Amino acid sequence: MTPKIPHRRRRRLIALFAVAALVGYVARPAVFLTLVVWRDPPARAPLPTVTTGPVDDVSGLETAEVVEVVVVPRGTDEAVAAIRALLARAARAGLGVSIAGSRHSMGGQSLAAGGLVLDMTQHDTLSFDEATSSLRVGAGATWSEVLVFLDPLGLSVAVMQSNDSFTVGGSLSVNCHGWQHGRPPVASTVRRMRVVLADGRLVECSRSVEPELFSLVLGGYGLFGVILDAELDVVPNERYRHTATLLASEALGPEYLARAEDPEVGLAIGRLSVDPESFLDESILRVLVRESPGEPLPALAPTSKRGLRRAIFRGSVGSDYGKELRWALERRFATWASGTATRNAELSEPVTVYANRSPDRTELLFEAFVPHAALDAYRRAIKPLLEASPCDLLNITVRDVRTDETTFLRYADRDMFSLVMLFHLERTAAADAELAQLTRGLIDEALALGGRYYLPYRRHATHAQFEAAYPMSSAFFAAKRRYDPDERFQNALYRTYGH
Repeated sequence: MTPKIPHRRRRRLIALFAVAALVGYVARPAVFLTLVVWRDPPARAPLPTVTTGPVDDVSGLETAEVVEVVVVPRGTDEAVAAIRALLARAARAGLGVSIAGSRHSMGGQSLAAGGLVLDMTQHDTLSFDEATSSLRVGAGATWSEVLVFLDPLGLSVAVMQSNDSFTVGGSLSVNCHGWQHGRPPVASTVRRMRVVLADGRLVECSRSVEPELFSLVLGGYGLFGVILDAELDVVPNERYRHTATLLASEALGPEYLARAEDPEVGLAIGRLSVDPESFLDESILRVLVRESPGEPLPALAPTSKRGLRRAIFRGSVGSDYGKELRWALERRFATWASGTATRNAELSEPVTVYANRSPDRTELLFEAFVPHAALDAYRRAIKPLLEASPCDLLNITVRDVRTDETTFLRYADRDMFSLVMLFHLERTAAADAELAQLTRGLIDEALALGGRYYLPYRRHATHAQFEAAYPMSSAFFAAKRRYDPDERFQNALYRTYGH
């Protein structure tokens, strides 16, 4: 006969087993994340500013030998003089000129081998015009500098990327978008710009003055002139309350659009699961709702939680368990989401929080755009492609982008959802070729649904895919040669698709 355990002892044993189970449940992720932090290389320095020799962008795959890198000074008159002098020198020597900011493009869009490079990062002037309620910003200013400048004024950025490390000039050149739902890309927020053309003329353009040039320079990848500065719309800084909803992925699009109609929603972004157990089948919609209007707002300050967020994200690299853990924690966030933050605080996050630090590996983005109604069809179409690929997919976010009526080389020719995919791979030609094969499949599926793909990333698309995604490209390149008959402004994107 089995001896009977006294009631009090039985309760103690149950409690002990519960504690042991809890410790075991917590111990594995704690040990896993500790090892992630231990193995994480030290933070890498920003891309160096060099004067000559090999130059690269953030991909680490676009090394180009250039004649010289010329840093444009901060002052407006001095900047114009420096740009004109470089253009004159380039004309005499028959050299191409490319324009660089923080170089976060990934396919040589800011580089051209054998030419001169204008480094705009020092031209970061900022001023606010109270009469017009607009921001005048030098092309080399980063969005982080813009947010710090606007925050004491109670103002914020209308449209920008989801990270603040990029220069304004670079963002205008690629016509960026972010998680400002219900809005067209950033070009819609530009009131006017000053641009230095290939012949050295300083031209102001807007929707009413030089409107064609305005539409070509925005989203024009530096092929028409040098953006000196721009006047941008701003919006009030606000306090937001975090909310998040766990969804079956087929419901993400309808729920996203329904929430986007709520005037109290300030920002919204979706994320698809990359956990192997729920791969692309589950999603989370994160929505920030306006709260406590009129109350004083806290000053912009760095968050204290970036280290933990980095560890959780980096743990998903090459690890099914890491992806499972990250999604489990995000699911909990969907249930427990709470707390408030200002708009500026939400937008103030550098790419370094999550960025790869390994010198022999890289992380590359691909982005597709599909019409609102086609989101779930695209998700279902790309799922087998992603599952079959050896490329390590770390993240997919979903964002709402409305019709672009400003730029010539537009990707949002109707209301779209964007799907931003981040891949981790070895920094080798072979790994890049594997990603190229996957990318072409992802592009084909987007094109079949009336979609597009984004141009600031790897030049993996075939010429036929490029022309199908951008049917106006022939007219765009013809206009480039009309404004720049000597083809002074060059980059790898133009050299690949422009002839």
